[in-house]
Amino acid sequence: MNNLASLDSYDTRILAELQADARLTLAELGRRVHLSQPAVTERVRKLEAAGVIAGYRATVNLAALGYGIRALVRVGRAEQRPMAQLLQALPEAVNAWSVTGEDSWVLEIAVTDVAHLDAVVTQLSALAETSTSIILKTVHEHRPMLPVPARKDTPT
Repeated sequence: MNNLASLDSYDTRILAELQADARLTLAELGRRVHLSQPAVTERVRKLEAAGVIAGYRATVNLAALGYGIRALVRVGRAEQRPMAQLLQALPEAVNAWSVTGEDSWVLEIAVTDVAHLDAVVTQLSALAETSTSIILKTVHEHRPMLPVPARKDTPT
């Protein structure tokens, strides 16, 4: 499986099912996509080997763990190394992206309350200007993704 062109409808259905529930047994996955267990096992193995399936994980409810506030923090121009070191040591940084544009970093953080938020933002502000937005509601998260459909060139 060297490219997206080799993904067929079975592969895309396998990807959709696993993204919805990565705990499916291979037997159940095969039933859902109408393939035998050996056939679906081989396809999953190939998708893993090709790097299309990069891993399996549990999605954790942060609020159930006591993190009542999630926020996005935009970090202005910052030296890469010190900021990267801080982010590696900052357990509240759920996700951290080095980005282009006006900001150097965009972070998703999880904190217990406003005082905790202030403490984390204060640490980040020691290295660069920050702008924080508290997440009020999640419309969707971890949306299942399928391969990009082949483009049909249209004559001009």
